[in-house]
This record gives sequence, C-alpha cells and structure tokens, in this order.
Amino acid sequence: MTSTLSSTVAVGDTRAEEVVTDLKRTQIVMYAGASADFNPLHTDEPFARETAGNPTVMAHGMLVMGLAGRVLTDWFGHENVRRYRARFVAPTWPGDTLTVTATVTAVDEVDGQRLAEVELVCVAGADRRVLTGSATVAVT
Repeated sequence: MTSTLSSTVAVGDTRAEEVVTDLKRTQIVMYAGASADFNPLHTDEPFARETAGNPTVMAHGMLVMGLAGRVLTDWFGHENVRRYRARFVAPTWPGDTLTVTATVTAVDEVDGQRLAEVELVCVAGADRRVLTGSATVAVT
C-alpha cells in the first residue's frame, strides 16, 4: 500500500484505521506457525479454558502489535518508521475487531531530519483498549 505522507504533518494530526475485522482463530494459528510461538494459551482451547481460566485462546501480543503497526506504515510508509514500541494492555480474543488511532504528538528536526512522534491506541470493539504504543517516524 502506498503511504499518504505529507510535508504538512503537524502536532494533533490523527488517523484511525480498522486493522482487522473479526479476528479468526486461523489467523492466530498462522501467526503461531510464522513466529514459532506455540504457547498453548494461543493454540489449545481446552488448555486456555481449563488450565489458564480464559474464555478461549488469545491472540499473540506481537500479532496485535504487527496489526496495529499497519496504521504507521499506511500513513508514513514502512521505510520511514524509525522506532515502534508497544505495551499489551489486555488480551485480544478471536472475533475481536481492532481499530487503531494514531496521533502526532510532536514534530522536531533532529540531525537534519524531520521526525514525528506518534502515539497509538488499539481498541477491540467499541472501547476495550488492548494495546498502547509510540513510534518515531521520518517525515519530509
């Protein structure tokens, strides 16, 4: 996807994007295979329910982080992301729809390069916060 980078990026600019609709168990299992993270919390329904006490399996935090990062790459282009950090706030479950809101909080010139600081919030459904994060991106 082509980014919509603009030289007019300013503090307060916001973008919201639905990054996944109805997260499927198949997506979680595919991520387990790709990451080699076969923790039964993510792949074994009886274990997740009976041993861990969860309602079902949960998505990997790094899967959610990757999905949330799409708002950055769609907005600024993957080549312009300089740093990306996230905190996993709550579990993400199969069936969740994830929406990410990114907000520019600062724009500065550092060593001759214009950089923007961006805060991210990922929610499942209408308001269950599952991830918060921040990023530094290069802007022109």
